[in-house]
Amino acid sequence: MRYIIPVIATTLFVLLNVFCSEVSIRQAKKITIRDTSITTANAFSQLFLDSLNLEHFIGKEVSGDSMANYMRSFYNSRNYSFAWFDDNGLTVQAEGFWNAHNRVVRQTNDSSIYDRQLHETVDTLLNSDSSFSINKSLIELTELRFTRHVFQYIQYAYSGSVDPKEVQWNIPRRKLKPIALLDSFLNSKNGDWKPLNEPYRLLQKQLFKYRDIERNGGWGNVSINKQKFRRGSKDSIILFVKRRLQLTGNYPQADTTTVYTRDLVPAVKQAEASYGFKPDGIIDASLIKQLNIPVKDRIMQMMINLERMKWMPEAPPNFLLANIPEYRLHVVENGKEVLGMSVVVGKAAHRTVIFSDELKYVVFSPYWNIPRSIVRNEIYPAMQRSSSYLSRKNMEVTGYSDGLPNVRQKPGNDNALGHVKFIFPNSYNIYFHDTPSRSLFSRLQRAFSHGCIRVHQPFDLAVYLLRNQPEWTNEKIKAAMNSSKEKWVTLGKTVPVFITYFTSWVDEDGVLHFADDIYGHDEKLAAHLFE
Repeated sequence: MRYIIPVIATTLFVLLNVFCSEVSIRQAKKITIRDTSITTANAFSQLFLDSLNLEHFIGKEVSGDSMANYMRSFYNSRNYSFAWFDDNGLTVQAEGFWNAHNRVVRQTNDSSIYDRQLHETVDTLLNSDSSFSINKSLIELTELRFTRHVFQYIQYAYSGSVDPKEVQWNIPRRKLKPIALLDSFLNSKNGDWKPLNEPYRLLQKQLFKYRDIERNGGWGNVSINKQKFRRGSKDSIILFVKRRLQLTGNYPQADTTTVYTRDLVPAVKQAEASYGFKPDGIIDASLIKQLNIPVKDRIMQMMINLERMKWMPEAPPNFLLANIPEYRLHVVENGKEVLGMSVVVGKAAHRTVIFSDELKYVVFSPYWNIPRSIVRNEIYPAMQRSSSYLSRKNMEVTGYSDGLPNVRQKPGNDNALGHVKFIFPNSYNIYFHDTPSRSLFSRLQRAFSHGCIRVHQPFDLAVYLLRNQPEWTNEKIKAAMNSSKEKWVTLGKTVPVFITYFTSWVDEDGVLHFADDIYGHDEKLAAHLFE
C-alpha cells in the first residue's frame, strides 16, 4: 500500500463556498494587512483592482464571512494586483489551474465545482484570439470570480466535503492553509496545479481511467461457478478474464483465444493481489466475483477513498500505519516502507477504531488485564462452572468491583497478548500485540479480535522500535519476550501511529487495490457523498 498520509468526492447538494472547516474559519477571521510595498514596478501583474470594487463584489456574490476574509487577505497581500490576468490576457497559472480543474470536472461529473458563468467566460477567453475584446469591467469581475472559485476548489480538493467525525473517523484533520497554497501556485513558473499528494494523484489517475472505461460501455460479467482454471485450461470464461484485464491495462496483449496461456498467468496473479487474494494464478469463483463488480461501483469506491485521503494530516518522516480493510501494518521510515506485516483486526461486533496517537511503550511478557465485558460475558460464567478454570487459563483475580472479579492473565505462552504488546495510550484501549493464535494470519479475511490489532511479526517490530536504544540487543529482546515477569520499556522517541480505513489505494508498484468494506464505513460515507 502506498502510505496514504499527506496524503473526488461528489455531492450535488454541497455549496463549497461555505467553508465548514473550523480550522479554516479561525484562519479566515484574521485578515492580512495590505502590503503597500507592492507597486506597478514589482507586482506580479500590471493590472490592479479598486478595493471598493472588491467590497462590492463580496457584498453581492460572496456567501460567508470566511470566504470574504480569504479574498480580502489575498488581495491585501498583493496590494490588489490581479492574480489571473496580465497585459496579455489570462496568465500561464490561470490556464494551468483551469486545465487541471476542468479535467476533474469532466471525470467526476461533479456539479458542485462547476460555475456556469465563470466557465463560459473563461472558455471564451481561452478560445479567443483577442482576450481583451471584452470590456475591462468584465475582466475585473472574472478576476474576482476566478479567485473565489479557486478558494472553493482548494477546499474541495484539499479538505473534502464531508466532516470525518460523521463517519467514525477520529484522526485529526489536516490543517488547511488556502492562501499559502494559492500563493505557492501563483509563484510557480509553469502553472502546474498539483493534486493533494502522490497517493492521491495515483488513485485519481486510476479513477480517470475507470471513467473512460465507463464511457466506453464498461465491462460485462459472467456466471460464477465452482470451476477453477489454470494454465492450459480452455473455457469461455478465460476470454472474459482476458478482455476484462485488457480494459484495465493488466493484460495488454490483443489475445482473443479461450485458452489460459502462459502470458496470462502474471496478469491473473496481479489481479488476485489487487483484490487481496493469494496470487497463485488460479482463476476461481472469488476472482470472477471481483471482476464482475460493475465499473460504476469501482468508481464510487475510489471516490470514497479519495475523500478520505483529503482528511489525512501531513506525513511525518517516520510512522506506523495499520490499514484495517487491508489487514496490514506498514512501518515507514523517511517516507519508505522498511517493514510490513499482516495483522488481525476487530471483528464486526468489536470494530477497531479509526484514530491516531503516539506509540510510547513496548511491554514484554505482558499481563492481559481482561476487559470487563469479556469477564462478564465469558470469564465469570466459566469460573462459576469450573473452580479450576482460572488456573487452567493461567489467570488470577486481583480484586472485585461492582460485583465482578478483576481478572488478568499472567505472562506465558498461552497469554492472549502473546509475548509483547505495543502501547500508544488512547481512550479506546487499543494497542498492537502478539498472539498465540498464529494460524489466523494465514487467512485472507482477518477480522477476529475484540478491537486491538494483532501483529504477525512482533519480534521484528520490537527490534525496529528499539533500534536506537543499543542496550536492547536482539538477544535481550528475545529473553524479555520469554520472561515470567512483565517489563515496560519507554521508547527514546515516540512514533506516530495511524489506524486507517482505506478500501482502495495504489501501491508503490503502481498497482490499484480494492478491499472489502468490512465495517460498512464505505456505505455510510457514500450516503453523504452520493445522496
